[in-house]
Amino acid sequence: MERIVIIPALNPDERLREIVERNWELDNQIILVDDGSDETYLSFFEELSLKCIVLHHEKNKGKGAAIKTALQYIKEELWECSVIGIMDADGQHLPDDMEKLLRKAATNPEAFILGSRTMDQTVPWKSRIGNWITHKVFFLSTGVKVLDTQTGLRAFSAKLLEVMTKVPGERYEYEMNVLIHCARQKIPMIEVPIQTIYHDKDNSCSHFRHVRDSVRIYRQLLKFSAASFSSFLLDYGLFTSLIPKAVLGITAANIAARIISASYNYIMNCRLVFYERQTVKTAIDYLVLAILILFLNNMLLQFFLAIFPISIYSAKILTECVLFLGSWIVQKKWIFKRKQEKYVQIQKSGE
Repeated sequence: MERIVIIPALNPDERLREIVERNWELDNQIILVDDGSDETYLSFFEELSLKCIVLHHEKNKGKGAAIKTALQYIKEELWECSVIGIMDADGQHLPDDMEKLLRKAATNPEAFILGSRTMDQTVPWKSRIGNWITHKVFFLSTGVKVLDTQTGLRAFSAKLLEVMTKVPGERYEYEMNVLIHCARQKIPMIEVPIQTIYHDKDNSCSHFRHVRDSVRIYRQLLKFSAASFSSFLLDYGLFTSLIPKAVLGITAANIAARIISASYNYIMNCRLVFYERQTVKTAIDYLVLAILILFLNNMLLQFFLAIFPISIYSAKILTECVLFLGSWIVQKKWIFKRKQEKYVQIQKSGE
């Protein structure tokens, strides 16, 4: 019982039987988690229990919760486990690809292994776009390049078992949170090419809820946007209230508003977005960025007022929009950076 494959399942079809059979042939112990399936599936799970351990949730708790239920079971009952794999129940992953990841995890016990799909024209367009967006968002959030952030085929050594049980998240966001945690803790991530399988153009077998689950996955970027937007509102409110009172006019009002709003933004980003302590180094780095942005802010503000026939208030909004993305990138790559680029490897086919 050295290699264990976890399979979360919700109202599965016959493809799950094939997955279990093939993993059985490969001498992998299987933990199948029934995540609140309908009662009509009880007999199906009973049949599969002849070749795997079946754990049940009385109601649907989410993919992340199902994975953690299995991980906790391994932690408490299966002490001989050395390597753990996770795969979906819908047939989009091949047990033979799972085998590749398990072997890679066995020889790289400190790493987290990902099955990386090729996002070509055979992949449904919604999945291609979703993976591209998530790939970019993850890079902006962590500074780490992972080609397939949405893959459900994963493997890791039992050395990482305790870590994986503590990653927050109960549904699809758990998988993204695992990647973010690995990036932050400098856990190497290795991508292994796997076959890309979709059963139809709409990927109808997936239980992914596009709006709710996407919000969960993109939460960090949304938090950054919320912190930046609230900082903008503070800055804009101060700017508009100080203009009539500023002796030196627009520049003085802009500087005063930026000093207060930048201090607020720094505290918000430390506590709510990047989870960094307020240190002297980050404070100095942020101060340098704030001074640079203040300089650019004044330059752009004067530029927009000179070029476009718009009010000073409209010019202020336009200036802040232009500087938003630049501020995000600088904070992620330099101020709150986590030097992770070297911790991601991509295995070439045939290795």
